[in-house]
Amino acid sequence: MKFLLLLLLATAQKKDSIPMLLADPTIFTWKGTHYAFGTNRNDGFPVFVSKDLKHWADSGMALKKGEAFGEKGFWAPQVFHYGSKFYMAYTANEEIAIASSDHPAGPYKQQDLRSIAADKKQIDPFVFFDEGKIYLYHVRLDSGNRIFVGELNKELNAFIPGTVQKCMQAGEGWENTKNAPWPVMEGPTVIKKDKLYYLFYSCNDFRNIDYAVGVAVSSSPVGPWKRYEGNPIISRKNTGANGSGHGDVLHVGNKWYYVFHTHFDEQKVSPRKTYLVEMKWGKGFPEIIPATIRAIYIASGAIH
Repeated sequence: MKFLLLLLLATAQKKDSIPMLLADPTIFTWKGTHYAFGTNRNDGFPVFVSKDLKHWADSGMALKKGEAFGEKGFWAPQVFHYGSKFYMAYTANEEIAIASSDHPAGPYKQQDLRSIAADKKQIDPFVFFDEGKIYLYHVRLDSGNRIFVGELNKELNAFIPGTVQKCMQAGEGWENTKNAPWPVMEGPTVIKKDKLYYLFYSCNDFRNIDYAVGVAVSSSPVGPWKRYEGNPIISRKNTGANGSGHGDVLHVGNKWYYVFHTHFDEQKVSPRKTYLVEMKWGKGFPEIIPATIRAIYIASGAIH
């Protein structure tokens, strides 16, 4: 870990580049262009654009307060393509909403400013399409941050009644290193590979240096889920940075990546920095390649 940390600290940053400061980051790829979104400000979501995952440029605001649901707490966006439009699922006011756009960079808007109704506060959406069904994985604030899933209607504005169910909740050990009375499991991403479903998640409070990423597998998109015995797959022990977690999976060509955030440094949690790492698949589960950990820089800078 010390070697990796020294390597990251020793990396020279170009004078005209600045670190990307997206928490809960996601990267959406469309026709060879990559779009990065994440938690960054309290009036919407910025977007950064790259052709090569190395050189990134600021492309303005993808979603602005007032043009879609929400007054505060704009967190954890996810962008996807559905039909003829692009959609952003996101958190605001500790509720989940989905806005649309004609372009992956936005602007994302709603004609009717509305959230997806629920009887609990809910955050961290991830929309997943499988065999004609639309699943919304998300986190409900109920005796802890717990991961749930429900089927969405075709209009993407409501759950199909009777389909919402719990997926997982934080356990002991690395998933709750401080034995907190409000255990945290959040930031779900689901992918399908070789007919199996993989659920990536983060545990511990994001301010905890032990915030980390685990993965579970199932033969069904709604579970039951079996945790990987090698968890956590991403943590400060293999990244060298505190608070490594809550990101998204990216598959480009024949390479798999996980984009995630870390604490700003050893003294400060925020603003959180954005990193990218390659993954490989072995024994049915993903593992990161520590030597490929890259901090993302904006403007003429690059992923070093």
